[in-house]
Amino acid sequence: MIFTDTHTHLYSKEFDADRTLLIQKALDAGITRLFMPNISKESIEGMFEVEKQFPEFCFPMMGLHPCSVADDVEDQLQVVEKWLEKRTFTGIGEIGIDLYWDKTFFKQQQDAFRRQIQLAKKYALPYVIHSRNSFDETMEIVSEFKNERIKAIFHCFSGNTQQAEQVIAAGDFKLGIGGVVTFKNSGLDKVVEAIDLKHMVLETDAPYLAPAPYRGKRNEPDYLILVAKKIAELKKISLEEVAAITTENSTYVFGM
Repeated sequence: MIFTDTHTHLYSKEFDADRTLLIQKALDAGITRLFMPNISKESIEGMFEVEKQFPEFCFPMMGLHPCSVADDVEDQLQVVEKWLEKRTFTGIGEIGIDLYWDKTFFKQQQDAFRRQIQLAKKYALPYVIHSRNSFDETMEIVSEFKNERIKAIFHCFSGNTQQAEQVIAAGDFKLGIGGVVTFKNSGLDKVVEAIDLKHMVLETDAPYLAPAPYRGKRNEPDYLILVAKKIAELKKISLEEVAAITTENSTYVFGM
């Protein structure tokens, strides 16, 4: 079985003490494709270091996270654009709108989101959407590019079935399913039951959003298997089928 983690921050400082061990545990579990979205210009060097250590398994993206959008947004976006000119990446991400903490830079987040979707179009790359407390605001911008048919992943999807169907209808999108599906009363189990697996990819978002029974603790790469097992249980299919279909879906998105 080959599993694919479409969203992991392996370069996070939370992994500095045991990163190599954790990645090896993931590889031993069959998780041999790990895609790393960028956060800001400050996280790029660490991301490249992980890629350098595990070039056959760890693949970087380039982008500016909405929570990193601040007064220096123009400088941050210029760094993103310069790196895209310099070398290849597997995608643009993670990008989007986050209104969880405050709305101070909402307008700048909107502008940065649009600009980076344009970069995805320019470089023929998929993009990874971060949307928190902002589903309608995110979909409004995504819908502007519907006719472009740019591939994308709606990272950490945690909405309802109607919203899932809205995402799927809005473009060439997959739903990123992670640890939230294992949480009691999250409602995501109903979505997974209702939506065809061809629309889903697996993710951890490590070190964040660890699945049960590790909820609240550091998420680790090999915990992806717990997400896959929960989906297999909900879909009443084998773990092998979940691995095969979701990895095929990820290959479709990333072209590799």
